[in-house]
Amino acid sequence: MAQPVPSSETNTVVSMQGIVKRFPGVLANDHVNFYLQKGEIHALLGENGAGKSTLMNILAGLYKPDAGTIIVNGQPVNFSSPRDAIKAGIGMIHQHFMLVPSQTVTENILLGLDKPAFRLNLSHYDQEITALSERFGMKVDPRAKVWQLSVGEQQRVEILKMLYRGANILVMDEPTAVLAPSEVDDLFVTLRSMVAQGKSIIFISHKLHEVMQISDRVTVLQRGRSTAAGVAVSTVTKADLARLMVGREVIFTVNKTARQPGEVVLKVEDLWAENDKGLPALRGLNLTVRQGEIVGLAGVAGNGQRELADVITGLRKCSKGQVVVSGENIANSPVKKGIRKGVSHIPEDRTHVGSAPSLSVTDNVIMKKYNQAPISSGWMVNAIAARKYAADLKERYEIIVPTLETPVRLLSGGNLQRVILAREISSNPALMIAMQPTRGLDVGAIEGVHRLLMAQRDAGAAILLISEELEELIDLSDRVAVIYEGQILGEVSDGDVAAIGMMMTGSAPGAKEDQHG
Repeated sequence: MAQPVPSSETNTVVSMQGIVKRFPGVLANDHVNFYLQKGEIHALLGENGAGKSTLMNILAGLYKPDAGTIIVNGQPVNFSSPRDAIKAGIGMIHQHFMLVPSQTVTENILLGLDKPAFRLNLSHYDQEITALSERFGMKVDPRAKVWQLSVGEQQRVEILKMLYRGANILVMDEPTAVLAPSEVDDLFVTLRSMVAQGKSIIFISHKLHEVMQISDRVTVLQRGRSTAAGVAVSTVTKADLARLMVGREVIFTVNKTARQPGEVVLKVEDLWAENDKGLPALRGLNLTVRQGEIVGLAGVAGNGQRELADVITGLRKCSKGQVVVSGENIANSPVKKGIRKGVSHIPEDRTHVGSAPSLSVTDNVIMKKYNQAPISSGWMVNAIAARKYAADLKERYEIIVPTLETPVRLLSGGNLQRVILAREISSNPALMIAMQPTRGLDVGAIEGVHRLLMAQRDAGAAILLISEELEELIDLSDRVAVIYEGQILGEVSDGDVAAIGMMMTGSAPGAKEDQHG
């Protein structure tokens, strides 16, 4: 594919030429060229580990390139810190959030600014943040502590933080990951309005249909090199982009065979629970999942999905109701009891909940088997057996890692997710709670995750798939239930996107009365 070369047009706001960045044993960026024009949305695509984040971290002042030049608004720059990049009008919303959990939304947004210098009138700035969030359609409580927010709400805080600083060049990493279809449409209207006012946006996303819809041009990275640089989106197809990302043809359709579900594995009855703020999150929720079926749970972020997953897996207490797994109520029981009943959990936050970041790949994959033979030898862990077990999972789940002793915090998002999937699936679960299993992953990694989930379904596992990816839910699920304000509003088994979308916003004409499936 031809590689467009920019001219000396005055509308080029960012020019990155011949960028090289090396880490020990890794060539992350290999002479990459990237050009951003004023008033455009430029998509940046690539597999996890392809070098996208490294390239953007260089632009944002977090890394220094080993070679290459960067020109911003016609001036060569040499950023020493993110503060330098912000001063140049460049703001990056990172995939892994840079927030202080114990502080409020407003305090996080103001953190690092030169003003207010002496006296902090929080109520005044709360009002400013509220106005800004409403202006861009990303409502969030400015007085809430960050630790009380869902992952989606934390992402909104990061976006608002950059907008508040007046960034003219925005690097947005997966900004639609937690939005309902109607909200995605609203965000795209907002982005178009922003570029119409002269702002420029770098849009990092694994959702190819969104890239095709919103972007003007696209740059694709594969293993540190550019396979397409600044190509007009109108000249390529979704299949073209997928092939440029992973170097092979990607299968977009899910091979789902029709099957009759078996006995009820999970039965949730009249479940009530509170969120981290002490407010009602689940309000009498009812749900069932049977052997050999995937039940999808659709809903806008913050409607009780996280609390439901936490209660089922023993991470949160409920105030009323039952969580019956294979005939036994495990509500408010220790996590270990759920594990013994065959409950596996793929959490939304794979870094802080799904893994121990500073421990090795081996330590992370044996977490459910450390006290079982052959890994356990009395009171000790058999290191040889543990390494053999980890090596087997590494090969089976195609985990790309230098050594099995590598801390998992050094892995890409896709490889970290493979570590978690390997641990959870290898326990042969009766019930799997999969919460945002493909969030932030590239198209190749998503294909692998979908294949693993379908294999578990076909092996007889009951799977509750919680996702804001409506296309994913429809493709994988046998039934899709919709959660709204802590209740199941109805369910759809025929993939009716319009009906699901209406229920996600609180309207449920013709929804089934029976919530038990």
